[in-house]
Amino acid sequence: MLTEKDRKRIEKAKKEWEEGPLKSSLEKFGLRQNPERHFTPLDIPNHDFVRDVGFPGQSPFTGGEFPILPPSEDPNRGDYKGGVVRSSWYSGYGTAEDTRDFYRNIMARGWQGGPNIAFSLSTQCGYDSDHPMARGEVGRAGVVIDTLRDVEVLYEAFTGSNELDKIVSNWTINPLAFFMTAMYVALAKKRSIPLNKLRGTPQNDNLKEILGRGTCIWPVRPQMRITRDMITYCHENMPRFNVISIIGYHIREAGASGVQTVAYTLTNAMDYVRLGINAGLNVDEFIPRFSFGGFGGSMEFFNEIALHRAARRMWAKIMKDTFHAKEPRSWILRGDRGATMTPWVSTKQRPLNNLTRQVIMSCVARCLSGGEARYTPAYDEPLGLGHSLEAMQLAIDATRIAKYECHLEETSDPLAGSYYIEWLTDKLEAEILEIMNKIEGMGGAVAAIEKGYQQREVARNAYKIQREIETGERTVIGVNKFVGESELEVLTSRVVPHPYDPVKREEAEKRALANLAKVKKERDNEKVGAALKQLYDAARNENANIMPALVTCCEVYCTVGEISDTLRTVFGEYKEYTTI
Repeated sequence: MLTEKDRKRIEKAKKEWEEGPLKSSLEKFGLRQNPERHFTPLDIPNHDFVRDVGFPGQSPFTGGEFPILPPSEDPNRGDYKGGVVRSSWYSGYGTAEDTRDFYRNIMARGWQGGPNIAFSLSTQCGYDSDHPMARGEVGRAGVVIDTLRDVEVLYEAFTGSNELDKIVSNWTINPLAFFMTAMYVALAKKRSIPLNKLRGTPQNDNLKEILGRGTCIWPVRPQMRITRDMITYCHENMPRFNVISIIGYHIREAGASGVQTVAYTLTNAMDYVRLGINAGLNVDEFIPRFSFGGFGGSMEFFNEIALHRAARRMWAKIMKDTFHAKEPRSWILRGDRGATMTPWVSTKQRPLNNLTRQVIMSCVARCLSGGEARYTPAYDEPLGLGHSLEAMQLAIDATRIAKYECHLEETSDPLAGSYYIEWLTDKLEAEILEIMNKIEGMGGAVAAIEKGYQQREVARNAYKIQREIETGERTVIGVNKFVGESELEVLTSRVVPHPYDPVKREEAEKRALANLAKVKKERDNEKVGAALKQLYDAARNENANIMPALVTCCEVYCTVGEISDTLRTVFGEYKEYTTI
């Protein structure tokens, strides 16, 4: 902390600088005020290193969640040493056969790790492939999963050394995360794999879904009940399974600012923690299986670095002070690996500029904010579903250069102690806390969502960003500035086929319909009816856990639509909250 003697000495030196060199420079360039700001210890007079920063992997985790980053040969290919196992890149399209073959292909090219699955929009919204609402969407935005048959086929790519108990599976699906988890349980049982050996992460963040993506099926409170059942079921049966991945990424992509994104994500997380506590679980026993999926990103370099430092510190305080967690591992914002660039800042115009953006934010800023260099996203993200292998190669090589040539991972939290970064971290924490206090004052995240508060604020900020881009107040290179005739559109050539076969994607709906019809014809429909009745009865009983009944439904090949419709009859359907 700053002593009175040092404060006076710095204030004197600052005044001499302002009246001397600074004044001369302003006069020379005809400026009335300094367009830059210089930070000194005067800006953080109460800074305490141990209290405010500490050491990586130790409370308050400002500098990072790990004492050291997990070692790896290549942090982008899932081949981690030391017992750390991760999934491969986010992917999936067409039918289960198409995605199975895709995974076999990339594993033949050297990629390792379990699947990180993108699901068809029809599946995410709880519609079978033969439902009118699914027409034209089947297999386009991800792989279609109608029944356990599709999960069985997809996971044919994962056997032997890649058996279920040796990999991690990630599923980007939310209202139906419990459906995919039950499918995985049913598959593991068929393969005689103990449930306590399974590792994976369903996204399962339904509050975020309301704020960011919109694949909502049931009203928010029944959906929270389902999440509660997931928490208790996995706690009892799948102790190595991350029951939820709490995501700020999609809220940011929907238009929220960085401060709003962290505030909404952490208040959402608090309501999820309350689910476990209210179910009678010890917070130190279940919270280590909660993970976070980041807060998205922008091109504001220093802001993003400070934002992640603030978020980690705030979550540690929340877990200690609000939920009285005793174990230090319960205080960790698991999964936050620092600043990054996310797709909303990518541009379709001059797309190779996205590689530059990715290097600055996902490599440099990430390493300076307690994380490791990562390749997200590839430069051709705005050009269509799925990355080209050329773009992936450039992105991976960028992270390798950052790691092996620039040695950016050789020090953790290197900006700790910077007067500016520490001031900015404190400033952002205060702004985040102000929003969080407002939400908690409304009764928590769920209650505020029911009032439409977060939705209005996200929409308002999204409009603000777009207006700034269109007026030129916010500069986007190649979009609203430096777009003259002398500027060049630099393109790359494609040397290998796109990993997603366009013909298979076009034909996916026809093949999915045939697969579904075959399952419905060959299954025991009496068992299907009995299982759905069991699910219906469990759903009507608030004190029951619906997961066992859901696993039974999956085992007898009930469809995603049948399961979703059964729960619609009990819970009703989600309707957007008024946000005017």
